[in-house]
Amino acid sequence: MYEHLETAASPENLKRVVVDPVSRVEGHGKVTLLLDENNKVQQARLHIVEFRGFERFIQGRPYWELPVLVQRLCGICPVSHHLAAAKAIDQLVGIDPENLPPAATKLRRLLHFGQVMQSHALHFFHLSSPDLLFGFESEIGKRNIIAVLAEHPEIGVQGVKLRKYGQEVIRMISGKRVHGTGAIAGGMNKPLSREERDYLLTDIDQMIEWAAATVQLVKRVHCSNLPYYDDFATIRSNYLGLTRPDGALELYHGGLRAKRDNGKTILDHVDYCRYNDYIHEEVRSWTYMKFPYLLSEGKENGWYRVGPLARVNNCDYIDTPLAEAARIEFKQHGGEAMVHSTLATHWARMIETLHCAESIKVLLNDPEIMSNDLVAQGEKRFEGIGVIEAPRGTLFHHYQVDENDIVTRANLIVSTTSNNMGMNESVRQVAAEYLNGRELTEPLLNNLEVAIRAYDPCLSCATHAVGKMPLQLELIDADGQLIDKLVKHSDGVISPL
Repeated sequence: MYEHLETAASPENLKRVVVDPVSRVEGHGKVTLLLDENNKVQQARLHIVEFRGFERFIQGRPYWELPVLVQRLCGICPVSHHLAAAKAIDQLVGIDPENLPPAATKLRRLLHFGQVMQSHALHFFHLSSPDLLFGFESEIGKRNIIAVLAEHPEIGVQGVKLRKYGQEVIRMISGKRVHGTGAIAGGMNKPLSREERDYLLTDIDQMIEWAAATVQLVKRVHCSNLPYYDDFATIRSNYLGLTRPDGALELYHGGLRAKRDNGKTILDHVDYCRYNDYIHEEVRSWTYMKFPYLLSEGKENGWYRVGPLARVNNCDYIDTPLAEAARIEFKQHGGEAMVHSTLATHWARMIETLHCAESIKVLLNDPEIMSNDLVAQGEKRFEGIGVIEAPRGTLFHHYQVDENDIVTRANLIVSTTSNNMGMNESVRQVAAEYLNGRELTEPLLNNLEVAIRAYDPCLSCATHAVGKMPLQLELIDADGQLIDKLVKHSDGVISPL
């Protein structure tokens, strides 16, 4: 692959080009390139420059606060953290997923479908469609949703309204579009009323129609730019995600499935509570984001991608008819067992949006979502693990508590963290194949951002554990000269300059 571009042999003699910040993504990140005298790329890295530390923040808090507290990780995908935390604290009160009241499970699923739908619509229409509709190197003033609304008003309006509908699903269940409440230990805090259900039913057929049209739009854009769209930022990787026991696409609850780039199964429907047996995390000194990998495959070959591309690649079928028909077309396009095109992630993302719209309609017509039988009770436990498919990929929340119900340990593997190596490899592929030896301009550098945006990264969510974080302390005099430097390595060892 392109791992040789992670670290240059003699960086002190190279020219540095920085894209800072990476735009139209959630959170703060930058890309650095090191070029030789011929503008040949010698090093390319995606850096996550913010430190959040939520794994430490939530220690010392009572477990019942977690579903509300962890939502503050993000304003884009708070429901995903809310539900992953709820699934974990269900276990703390002795309730496994199969013992949750059916009405509570269906309400959580409905909430989650609304979350995935609004997040996918936001990303595709607001953040990525300017690149796809106007070109990767279009003038900077056109790379925004306002330009899309001006030149493609029907597409822009549909995007805004698809997102709004997903947010309304969230509001009806949790009280607010962002950072509401709903899931509690062992269930949900309220049913959907008949009036709320009927309100959401009013527009659902229109949402399905628009979602289906968007699948055709992204397919048309992708296929009209071949082989460029198949090759751009494309890498071969392992893929990880949840599936149902029968192999169906699953966004709320399932077993872990991982496949190699050739479609061969690495693990299939394993209990996510045993994720530590399969996934380890590596720390590198130049970023605040970890590098997860599949233990059985090793650090070098075990990295994997998650999210829409991984989910649609990994599943055997989708249980809603329009999305399943779209999935079959998508897989046929790849021509092999797995679709590896990074830009095809947009296509997979909109197939999932269509699936969410279809699934919302099914659940809204299920009278059980209005049931008051919403909470189950069990025997206390001291450890809970919740895993869910967030819009950006598989999300892990793992908590341990003491006898006073206080959180003593927390570990989060966030979707964007799992895509860290994939994003870096895609950046290096673009740098090596499309930017190498050229005079770099702002429109040309947007190609790097296009590669990153395909993953829809949520950089704010990509937490890093305190204590394992590499740190560098520099002492600079009044003339700007370096006097001294101390480096704390990821193993805790501190060394001088």
